[in-house]
Amino acid sequence: MLSAFTIGLSGTELAPEEAAFLRYARPCGVILFARNAGSPDQLRRLTDAVHAAVGEEILILIDQEGGRVQRLTPPYWRALPPAAAYCKAHVDLEKAVQAARAIARLTAAELRAVGINTNCAPLLDVPAADCHGVIGSRAYAADPQYVARLGAAVAEGLMAGGVLPVMKHLPGHGRAVADSHFDLPVVTATREQLEACDFVPFRALAALPAAMTAHVVFTALDANAPASISRQVTQEAIRGAIGFQGLLMSDDLGMRALSGGVAERAAAVLAAGSDVVLACNGGLAESESVAAVAPVLEGVGLARYERARAVLRQQQPFEVSEAEAYLAEVLRAAA
Repeated sequence: MLSAFTIGLSGTELAPEEAAFLRYARPCGVILFARNAGSPDQLRRLTDAVHAAVGEEILILIDQEGGRVQRLTPPYWRALPPAAAYCKAHVDLEKAVQAARAIARLTAAELRAVGINTNCAPLLDVPAADCHGVIGSRAYAADPQYVARLGAAVAEGLMAGGVLPVMKHLPGHGRAVADSHFDLPVVTATREQLEACDFVPFRALAALPAAMTAHVVFTALDANAPASISRQVTQEAIRGAIGFQGLLMSDDLGMRALSGGVAERAAAVLAAGSDVVLACNGGLAESESVAAVAPVLEGVGLARYERARAVLRQQQPFEVSEAEAYLAEVLRAAA
C-alpha cells in the first residue's frame, strides 16, 4: 500500500538511505527540482530508481510551468514561456489557447522522456492589481475567464501526453500581498468577490484529476487558518463551492506561511481534508517525520489517486514541428 505523502530527494542520484526509505515508507509521490537534474540520461536513471525502490509506478512531480518557474532548463530542455506570454503573443484568445495546448503537449513529451509523469500546472490564480510578485507573469491573465480557458488548454495538452496536471493554488493565490514561501498571506476579500473572480477558473476546471491548495488565510472563509490546513475551507469552498472532487494535495510543508514542526504541519493538512501532503525539502529527517504521521492511502483518497494515475496511460500523437513553431512565437513575445 502507498502512503499519503510526497517527498523531495537530495541530489542527482538516489542515495542508499533514500532507496531504503522509499522501500519501507512507500510514498505515493516524489517531487523533483533543479538539484535533481543533471542530464536527461541521469534523470531517467533517477526516476527509474525511484519506481524500482517503491515497487510500482508512483507520481513523479515537477514544477515545469515556464518562465521563472521551470526546473528543467536549457541546454538539455527547451526554454518555456511564462504564462502571461500567451496573451502577449496572440490578441485572439483562441490562438493563444491553441498555442498553450500545443506547448503543453511538447512539455509533456519532454517530461515523459525522463520519467516525470506529473506537472504542477496550470496555475489558475487570478492576479489582483496589488498582489505580490510571487504570482506576476506566472498568471495567464487578469480576466478569470481567460485564465480558465488557457489553464484548460495547458491541462489538456499535458494529459494528451500522459502527464498529470495539478492545478494550483486552491482556492486562489492571486490576491495575496505576501509570498507564502516566507510569510503568511491574509486575503480580506469578501465571499462574493472570491466567488465572482478567484473561484471562477477552479470551478471551470473542477473535473481535473488533481489540485494543490494555498497557504493563504481567507478571512471570509476561515479567519483562523490558512486554506491548506482549514477543514472549513476544504469542505465548504474547495469541495463545495468550487466542486473539486479529485486528488487534493498541499503546497510545500516547508513554506514559512505555516507554523509548527513538519510533522505537525503534515497532520494539520491531512486533518483538514487533503488527500496527500507535499514535503519538498529533500532531507531524510523531514521525510521520516512526515511518514510517521501520513496514513496509508485508502478509501476515497486511494480512489482519487487511482483516477489521477489513470491519466499516465494516455499517449496521443502530435505534430512536434507545429508545437515548436508555437513555442518560438510565444517566446519572442515574452522576450
